[in-house]
Amino acid sequence: MFDTRELGRRPGALKRVSRSVVAPKGLGIEVIGVREGATIELDLRLESVMEGVLVTGTARAPLTGECVRCLEPLERELEVDFQEMYSYPDADDRSREADTGDDAEEEDMLFLEADLFDLEPVLRDAVVLALPLQPVCREDCPGLCADCGARLADDPDHHHESADIRWAALKGLAETMRDGEKDNAPRERGDDSQEK
Repeated sequence: MFDTRELGRRPGALKRVSRSVVAPKGLGIEVIGVREGATIELDLRLESVMEGVLVTGTARAPLTGECVRCLEPLERELEVDFQEMYSYPDADDRSREADTGDDAEEEDMLFLEADLFDLEPVLRDAVVLALPLQPVCREDCPGLCADCGARLADDPDHHHESADIRWAALKGLAETMRDGEKDNAPRERGDDSQEK
């Protein structure tokens, strides 16, 4: 929770805050994210406006995950910017008087509670949306061998002699035909003269 009391309700008042926070659980996606308990560095700018407090910030956090091609562990640094408006609790009453009629927008509004605001939902949205969906250890990562699972970056000349299973029946037929040709090969003339 962050306190906005020092800011007051004078529009245009400004306060800068730098803080280190502990990463909450589940700040990521299946293959990459910020490990629970990791340190997130925040640089915030709190600005008082008519309706509430506008929070603009940057978050820097260490990412851990694995390459989706070769499954090797990887570590990165994430830097993400975000901005969110936290409305004063009585701003909701004023907006009802104006009756905008947009209930979905009202549900998405965040409010100050006793001059405090919770940054976690905003931080979670910003971080998760900035994560790579297909993280790789390097752009040209060749991945794993489809046959044996060997890491192809360790052995670039890796390959297997294997036929496509869809052609196996034709290969068997071709071998049978070759064996038949050997059986039907003409005999040498010397053999015929001895029989006479």
